[in-house]
Amino acid sequence: MFPEQFLERMGRMLGEEYDAFLKSLQGEPCQALRLNSLKMGADGRSAAEVFGIGGDPREAGEAGGPKEGAELGFARLERVPWAENGYYYNEEAHPGRHPYHQAGLYYIQEPSAMAVAELLEAQPGERILDLCSAPGGKATRIAAGMKGQGFLLCNEIHPARARILSENIERMGIVNACVTNEQPGRLAEIFPEYFDRILVDAPCSGEGMFRKNPEACGEWSLENVAMCAKRQIEILDCAARMLRPGGRLVYSTCTFASEENEETISRFMESRRDYGIISIDRNRFGLPDGGEEPYLRLWPHRVRGEGHFAAVLKKAGDLDAGHRHVSGNGVLKGLCERELGEFPNFCREAFLQMPVPGGEENSRPLFLRFGDNLYLAPPEMPGLKGLKVVRPGLHLGELKKNRFQPSHALALAVSPREAMHVWNLRADDAETAVYLNGQTFPAQGEKGWYLICVDGFTLGWGKLSAGIMKNHYPRGLRTVC
Repeated sequence: MFPEQFLERMGRMLGEEYDAFLKSLQGEPCQALRLNSLKMGADGRSAAEVFGIGGDPREAGEAGGPKEGAELGFARLERVPWAENGYYYNEEAHPGRHPYHQAGLYYIQEPSAMAVAELLEAQPGERILDLCSAPGGKATRIAAGMKGQGFLLCNEIHPARARILSENIERMGIVNACVTNEQPGRLAEIFPEYFDRILVDAPCSGEGMFRKNPEACGEWSLENVAMCAKRQIEILDCAARMLRPGGRLVYSTCTFASEENEETISRFMESRRDYGIISIDRNRFGLPDGGEEPYLRLWPHRVRGEGHFAAVLKKAGDLDAGHRHVSGNGVLKGLCERELGEFPNFCREAFLQMPVPGGEENSRPLFLRFGDNLYLAPPEMPGLKGLKVVRPGLHLGELKKNRFQPSHALALAVSPREAMHVWNLRADDAETAVYLNGQTFPAQGEKGWYLICVDGFTLGWGKLSAGIMKNHYPRGLRTVC
């Protein structure tokens, strides 16, 4: 099943642990999800607060003993010890088919992969770059740490994967992210020393995913490992140019090959003397002390997860107080209110007050228009000239003649508490399946736009007229439940 040259190398690397490692690769992969702390419900609590244990996972074993798990309604959850709001779920559960998934209450993610964004330690108000971002698991965790404040640039070089990334950013209700489809070198030209933190989850030979994705075995070769290592150095060099003095860079792969991990970091450090390594606390991951080893390696025979490697680097120096670099494209200028068409009128009809999801205190909303589409961009959004932009911010909707058509993204990003009209469904109601399948259903109330919710969390739009709730769930997302 596994390439012979791969097995020979792993035998040399692991010694006495090799048999346990090989046995682990023949077992079943672990399944996990991360609850969305940005998704706010009708009671003012987030999905993470409603369904999770709450608190710091490293404190779960304090007074009162460890809490065993939480309930998602259809699945028993068991905490992933190194990931905030990360949980293993039982094998019988199918969370990708549940209405909660469509509502963005959680992101299904491999448990070891959850460690990487935790190491970045994203903070509200920062400028952060996820350079190799698709499909979006790490980007959505970074966004949770930013709490809707600051600027998150999510980049993916492959167009099809960039579209998937954009869809996941939308589903999770993220309001301060821009999605681009660019070469790292192109971004480095525009954003010199611009970002406070950068994540490089580098393309790799994928050895750590052999158990989860057996097809990757057939694509493996020593030549591919060497090619990946060369490409990783090039990507790291671009990232280094975009990090501000004193900034934090996390490099990760899902491979076991030292050539793509420790050796890549060593080669990078030789060429960039202004970078130092920050040692990773292995106790946080339930691993024994690694002595002088500053990196993190997650092995499938040691933890409940796949193979991962991570290193945390810090750039020398610091910024003067209050100083922030400007991008090569300058700062984007937004629309004035008279250019917003019918959007203000729609807000007066649909919301208790004009919502600015994730809006930062004392900041003026930055509205952008691309064709007939209206977007809300993060404050101090850099100029986009010359960039391949997939999503410039939160898509608010489409400006049509004498009316405004709200977007699905807006429905997922706001709280039911902000809406003038709400129609709540239960996850196990037949009407919920009807709505997700794009059908209308009978309803009584004031006519107009309604936020359709599932168990208190927004799911999409409906428009009530003459006793019928017209369905505005996107055609491309409709499924027969």
